[in-house]
Order: sequence, then structure tokens, then C-alpha cells
Amino acid sequence: MGDYENLIEMGFEPRRVALALKKTKGFNDAITWLGDNEDISIEELEAKEGDQSGEAATHAATGPPDEEDPFGEQGEGDGRSAVGPEAKSLKCSDCGKLFNTKPKAEFHASRTGHDNFEESTEEAKPMTEEEKAAHLEMLRKKLAEKRATQAIVDQKTQRANEAIRRKNDAESDRIKEELRKREQLKEAEKRRREKQEDAIAKEKIRAQIKADQEARRLKVEAEKAVREGRSIEATAAAPSAALASQPRPVSSYTEARLQLRLPSGTPLVKSFPAETTLFEVASAIEEERGMRPSTFTTTFPKKTYGSSDFGMTLKEAKLVPSAVLIVA
Repeated sequence: MGDYENLIEMGFEPRRVALALKKTKGFNDAITWLGDNEDISIEELEAKEGDQSGEAATHAATGPPDEEDPFGEQGEGDGRSAVGPEAKSLKCSDCGKLFNTKPKAEFHASRTGHDNFEESTEEAKPMTEEEKAAHLEMLRKKLAEKRATQAIVDQKTQRANEAIRRKNDAESDRIKEELRKREQLKEAEKRRREKQEDAIAKEKIRAQIKADQEARRLKVEAEKAVREGRSIEATAAAPSAALASQPRPVSSYTEARLQLRLPSGTPLVKSFPAETTLFEVASAIEEERGMRPSTFTTTFPKKTYGSSDFGMTLKEAKLVPSAVLIVA
């Protein structure tokens, strides 16, 4: 790694590093130059470098320019102040630091917020070798502290990003689970409809077969009655009376009356169409009482219907025409 990369690694900005290496002869000299000019903005340093290049060309053609005072202002007569001793620097009244140019003082004020300056006859001396070494050590410590602080910030950012990722993963899993449950309910509803359609079709076939059998029986009876000289009306009335005396089948009920016993509060009594699913019953309970059931249990015979059974209709669950359900 070269001097430029080493200085960048220490935390100096690239423009300052490039200018420092241009004006010095090596790494240590560049460090010293950067320390001497840390309070001067990079724009001022680059402008000064440009002015020096122009002055060097002018000096080669016309000779050296007139001397100026440390602050860029011409004196009167012999170049000295008309009143009092000559000012050699500007002093920050807040921290006591000396500056040999106004731009340095202005840059210091912009960085520290110090705004009390006064002229001083003290000369802003360059740093000694010990001061330069101490300043370099200070820069290295600042760089180490900056890296340590950045490492902490990076760790916090990483933990925050990880927490966000886990939250997003959990939310994604929840959505996937919800979609899976909906698909299961749709599939259960599809199977229920197919089963119901099959049952209706089979019932129609059985009814047609039974009707054909009854028609054939009646025909045989009628023919027999004609041969025996009996009345046909009396023969036909007997099967009708027998059919009327039979109990009404469960499949003929179109409504179910349910008594729903909840964990708290009074029982909920509601009537539902026989084709209502247990899922729809659970939704009705949640809407009316604010509780989402997970199971239904009959009292006699005892049987429990879990969430996997919620696609069944009340008729399929044999809860028609009425039933008592314990809700949990």
C-alpha cells in the first residue's frame, strides 16, 4: 500500500492527501504538512497553491512582489502599522490558539464556533518534532476511535436490519400460513360441494329406481285387482298410508337449530341453513361474541370437530335438525 492509500486509511480526505504529497517529499513530511494545515479549508489551500504557481511564473518574468503583512493588508509608509507594535498573528480569545493568516482563523471559527479573535504580537510558531509526533499520535487515536465508533454503528445497523429481516420473515410466514388455511378451506368447500352433488345425483337415481319399482308394483297390483274383481283405489291407498306413517328423514330438513355453549356468558342459540359449514358458524360466533372458535364438541354422542373439519356442513356433521355444541 502506497503513501496515498495509507493517508486515506488514516482518515484524511483525498484532496488534502493529494496536495500534501505534491508539496512534500514523503509520508512523514506529508503528515507534518497535514497537521500544520488542518485548520485551513481545502478550497483555501488549493487556491493558495494556484496563486503560488502564478506568482512563480510572474516572479521569473518581473521579479519578486512587494512584501505584504501577515493578513494580506498593506501598511502605510514603511509597511508598519501607524499606531502600536506590529501584529504578527491572530489569537482566539476562547481557546488561545494563534493563527498567522486570516483564512486559518476563519476556518478555525467555522469548525469550533469560536468567534472572539484579537491581533497579537506573538508569532504562530511551527510545531516541533515532538509536537508533530504527538499530533500524529493524536490523529491515529482519532482514527482508531472513529473506526471503533463506526464499528459500533455498523453492529447496531446490522442488528436492526436483522430484526427487520426476521420480522419480515415472520410476517411472510404468517401470510403464507393464512393463504394455506384459505386454500384448505376452499378445497374442503369444493369437496363438500362435489360430495353434495354426488349425493343429490345418487338420491335422484334411487328415487327414480324406487318410483319405477313402485310403478311396476302398482301395475302388477292393478292387473291382479282386475283379475280378482277388486277396487283399484283401495289397493293404491294402502302403500300411500304406509309411506305417510314413516318418520321424516333427516335429509329432508333444511335448517339446523344450534345451542352454542361458550366458555363464558350465556349460551348462544341460532338457526342456520343445513348447508352452512362449521367455518361459517365459527365466523358468526366471532362476529357476535368476539371469540374465534377452534373446536366444536357435541354433548351426546360426544364428538369433537377441529379446524380441519370446518369445511363440513351441519348436515354432513349430523347436527340437523338441532344440536347442542360446546365451543372452545
